[in-house]
Amino acid sequence: MLRPASVCAALTAVLLGAGPAAWAAPGGEDATWALDAVGAAAAWKVSKGAGVTVALLGAGQPDTGLPELGDRVERGPDMTGTAFGDETAKSGDDATAMASVIAGSGRGGGISGVAPEARVLSLPVVAPRPQGGSVDPEGAAGESQDSPIARGIRYAIGRGAKVICLPVPVYAVDRAERDAVSFALARGVVLVAAAGDAGRSPYARQNGTSYWAFPAGYPGVVGVAAADRRGAKTAGSSDNLSVLVAAPGDRVPAALAGGRHGTVSGTGVASAIVAGTIALIKAKYPDLSPELVSRALTSTSRPHPAAGYDDKVGFGVVDAAAALRKAGELTGYGRASAVQDDAHFGKGPVSRGPARPGPDPVRLWIYGIAVLLGIGGFCVGAVALLRR
Repeated sequence: MLRPASVCAALTAVLLGAGPAAWAAPGGEDATWALDAVGAAAAWKVSKGAGVTVALLGAGQPDTGLPELGDRVERGPDMTGTAFGDETAKSGDDATAMASVIAGSGRGGGISGVAPEARVLSLPVVAPRPQGGSVDPEGAAGESQDSPIARGIRYAIGRGAKVICLPVPVYAVDRAERDAVSFALARGVVLVAAAGDAGRSPYARQNGTSYWAFPAGYPGVVGVAAADRRGAKTAGSSDNLSVLVAAPGDRVPAALAGGRHGTVSGTGVASAIVAGTIALIKAKYPDLSPELVSRALTSTSRPHPAAGYDDKVGFGVVDAAAALRKAGELTGYGRASAVQDDAHFGKGPVSRGPARPGPDPVRLWIYGIAVLLGIGGFCVGAVALLRR
């Protein structure tokens, strides 16, 4: 059952609250703490994301007038069907922050993203939020004829995106979106989605776990939780089994609309950091499948929880440099190895295979004689009749 745009927006409001929080621009080490946490500088010695397009499917459009984003971002069509005229050109803090974290070039003293040579294709898939109110995640979903997220995924694939970032989660399963996710994975496109920011919800406090959010909950999607500077889950980050890895999501330096700079928090910015990390991998190893990209992330994330995995930070905080090294090791997976025709176990002689089925000589002679006798009898009878 599909959701109308108004329900999608209201569900988003439940998760995001008032949107990303912004503070004064940090300086010194604080300006790069998120990049340092994922080992971006070491990863840049191998890849900076050149040639990779990351599709950003969120709310609003980024401000392309900023020095660090001007030549990095392409504004795609509004997929919600609710924007008209100049509304499609409005810039928002959410989209600007996500785009800068993914692919900010650092030009003019601006923000450097995780993949500073990648490009961003921005596709709004969340309609403006209605005034007031929210939607119960356990309530019945409405009906509509299509899904903006599904349209955005398919459009991004058509434009050559190798990574799709979905920083705005919703509390609903949508068949069209699930099919679009499968379509993307089958074509080697990696999808990254925020696990949600419902860690402080009454349900989470009462049950010790959070509602599942989507698309992070769909199989094959890299679900991302938000971590603080110690690598622990932030209080607002959702925790459930959709979480695969974590990334910095607590006051991460980012660019904001209008040339401002500040910090943003939440699983949305964490998913953007992971999308940038995957762009580094896809730039170096473009044919690496989504499942092997996920393996490169999970096997190198740090620190691993005591049990190896938990539903708060998944397998740990991503390490871009280590994931790149692991991806190089995984490139040989799935390739067929040549096998000798006479290869066998042990040192004994190779047994002969069963003989191919063929004709039996004895039976052939019997059938041949019977045919000749039959023809001879027929001829004798015919001659006898002619004489009469």
